Amino acid sequence: MSRVQLAIDGVSKSYGARRVLSNIVATLDAGDVLLITGPNGIGKSTLLRLLAGLQRPSSGAITYHIDGAALEPRAAQAEIGLVGADVHLYRELTAREHIQFVADVRGLPGARDSYAAILDEVGLGGRAEQPVGAFSSGMLQRLRYALALMSRPRVLLLDEPTTNLDSAGIAVVDRVVEEQRRRGITVIATNDQRDRRYGDWALQLGEA
Repeated sequence: MSRVQLAIDGVSKSYGARRVLSNIVATLDAGDVLLITGPNGIGKSTLLRLLAGLQRPSSGAITYHIDGAALEPRAAQAEIGLVGADVHLYRELTAREHIQFVADVRGLPGARDSYAAILDEVGLGGRAEQPVGAFSSGMLQRLRYALALMSRPRVLLLDEPTTNLDSAGIAVVDRVVEEQRRRGITVIATNDQRDRRYGDWALQLGEA
């Protein structure tokens, strides 16, 4: 299997005069799980958005490589799955319709046809035809995992990964992180002490 690498080279992010991130440096290889920690408002979610290609850094560079060859931004985004508040869900759509809509947008016909297996994987089996507006917060989080995993991404970005999940939901996250170790890279932004067990090392934002 081809191997993915991620290089974060001197990345900073500012909004006007307010600097959120300053000179972030990290290198990750396939199998790595990086924790991004720090106080609320320090820029953890911002860094995930930069890694996902949803925003651009003010300076520095984020580069993904497959077997040593750098990916263009569009190709890199196809390798990324994101779980977090940035993943918008539509209350009027069912779980199945979410899977099929995202599959159509991302050009994943296999995922479109295997929605039942994808929902089973995150513990939403039997909920395919239920409108998302009737879902609990934990079920919504599980659906975000389903949407992130449907492309079998080489890079998985998790923002507060166990938020709103019960013990069964946390077991799903345990399995997802372990499987992702075999597939590629995982980056987790969290303040929850329980999530620290997932990481190989931590990038503490806000340190001098």
